Amino acid sequence: MTSKQRAYLKGLAMNIEPVFQMGKGSVTPEYTEAIREAFNTRELVKISVLKNCMEDPKGIAEVLADRTGSQVVQVIGKKIVLYKPFKDDPKIILPL
Repeated sequence: MTSKQRAYLKGLAMNIEPVFQMGKGSVTPEYTEAIREAFNTRELVKISVLKNCMEDPKGIAEVLADRTGSQVVQVIGKKIVLYKPFKDDPKIILPL
């Protein structure tokens, strides 16, 4: 992903609300599966890491991206944005 594409996705992510909240349970198989299922209906997923989560948001983002086959767009403070395009008909068209 180029920096221009990443910047485009960051702009789109500003306007969406977090779909998931991660607490002290951290990255469980059930949580990972829920995010994987969310990618069936949307290409951009925003996750909010709550204050009671002791793990580093950047580490969480990398683990989730690896397990769901997505890409980390950004991690700002306690917010994580992941991107995974639809295979057949992507709705988000990235700039070249």
